[in-house]
Amino acid sequence: MTAIAMAEQERRQTVTVLFVDIVGYTALIDDLDCAVVRALQRHYFSIVSGVVRAGGGVVEKYVGDAVMAVFGTGGFGPEAAAAAVRAGLSVQEALRGQLLAGRFAVRTRVGLATGDVIVDGTAAHDYGHGMVSGSVVSTAARLEAYAPHDTVVVCSATRMVTDELIAYQELPPVRVAGKPYPLDLWRALHPQHVTAPERQLCAV
Repeated sequence: MTAIAMAEQERRQTVTVLFVDIVGYTALIDDLDCAVVRALQRHYFSIVSGVVRAGGGVVEKYVGDAVMAVFGTGGFGPEAAAAAVRAGLSVQEALRGQLLAGRFAVRTRVGLATGDVIVDGTAAHDYGHGMVSGSVVSTAARLEAYAPHDTVVVCSATRMVTDELIAYQELPPVRVAGKPYPLDLWRALHPQHVTAPERQLCAV
């Protein structure tokens, strides 16, 4: 493919990246038969991907027990970022009380980050591996790894763009591998609704 053709199918834009994984997954599957592990993964991936798609996101990849999804590839704004946060909360709600493969109750942690990426338009569909490229991907993965169990945590950029749509609790900053400075961390609590007069007041 020529450089011109590659440039035509790729574009720069802002997105929100979501990572979710199962707490204690390695220990959970250590003594399980591979067929049981597969059944657990299939059930888990089905629930997570269903929530992501319902929220307007795209599943980019599965890695072990981690799911990476992207929101805003069709046009970014506060609602796209808020949809990503709501999806993270909904994943945890959907899994609560579930027995994966009929046997396993799991806990998850979710990390989200918002920033600029290069989007490959030809891969902008479910399981479009390598669909987005940018440091925001590794930031979201790092935040997910540092998230307290059963929480959804976001970076400051995600919090800023969704502050009127999601209620947050500030957490202590965290130092993560590969970052020269601590990252501000916010825990998503629940969606909140802002009326039109309130929106106008906030804009004043």
